[in-house]
Amino acid sequence: MSDPIAQLRLIRTDGVGPQTYRRLIARFRTAAAALAALPGIARNAGRAATPVIPSMAQARAELDRHAELGATPIFLGDTLYPPLLAELPDAPPMIAVRGDAALLTRPTIAIVGARNASVNGQRIAETLAEDLARAGYGVVSGLARGIDGAAHRGALRAGVTFAAIPGGMDKIYPPEHADLQMRIAEAGAVIAESPPGTAPMARHFPKRNRIIAGLALGVVVIEAAHRSGSLITARMALDYHRELFAVPGSPLDARCQGSNDLLRQGAHFTENLADILNNLPHYRVRPGLAAPAPSPISAPDVPETDPQAARSQLTELLSASPMPVDEIARRCHLSPAALSAALMELELIGRIEALPGNRVGLIAPV
Repeated sequence: MSDPIAQLRLIRTDGVGPQTYRRLIARFRTAAAALAALPGIARNAGRAATPVIPSMAQARAELDRHAELGATPIFLGDTLYPPLLAELPDAPPMIAVRGDAALLTRPTIAIVGARNASVNGQRIAETLAEDLARAGYGVVSGLARGIDGAAHRGALRAGVTFAAIPGGMDKIYPPEHADLQMRIAEAGAVIAESPPGTAPMARHFPKRNRIIAGLALGVVVIEAAHRSGSLITARMALDYHRELFAVPGSPLDARCQGSNDLLRQGAHFTENLADILNNLPHYRVRPGLAAPAPSPISAPDVPETDPQAARSQLTELLSASPMPVDEIARRCHLSPAALSAALMELELIGRIEALPGNRVGLIAPV
């Protein structure tokens, strides 16, 4: 049975990220049981202080605030949770949706690119988005200046668009897109992972970008410089086995160097709607993925490997440079159950940071 208060308390607990949330639910089955087990897990892993767990009143206040903002919290495993997004190993445990959440099940394409986009780049984004919307696709982007805003505006002319935002539902960014955000909520959906009151910060943008890539069958990149946020979204799209498209640009324009590089690396050359539709997979969401993925740990039993030895092995393998969990699994000598438990414990005690794209990095001890 769904228990939104317990689920939200677990999600907002200190040290519980999206991957650890999945592992805890898979192991203990309910959020309430996981909350009860957390102090013991942290203590056995060597954490001196008990994880800070929000009170029931704090969780209820957040849910009430979402209601005041006209947003609906949707938890991983709920029927309205977007099925493509649920496939991500680091899918958000909860998203707040302002608008029609049912629309998030339709096939969707992401369009991202430069904030300081050229007039031609914005025109291409508007045209592609309008054509996609007219063809029945949702268009998702990040509500940023430049390409994002142009894509939303183009889609609104003919159909549905979704905006994934980096802060809380009540923090409009950039401020000049307040009217655009309202129009998107009326005709599509605005999606926030962070609680209300959260101001957009640099560390929130990669999390927002994974939602954009996760919702989409494919990601179209228009005018992306080297080391841009759009290229982060493109990398996530490949990590999540989505199709990647890039619009060619002038080699003399620094805004196009990153997107042109994507074409060299095999992204689909894209000038019009046909270039996108001809390269989309005949995609069918795999059954059973709307709920947290099953874990080898079926009960709160101690894995066969000594927990302390497992944690030590992982801290030796890891560094501050993030590493995919799949790569860790190939290089360590731990069973899936022991690896899952050790990663969960290391995040709870603050030794590793779970990052978008199912990657983890070591946090240096203070």
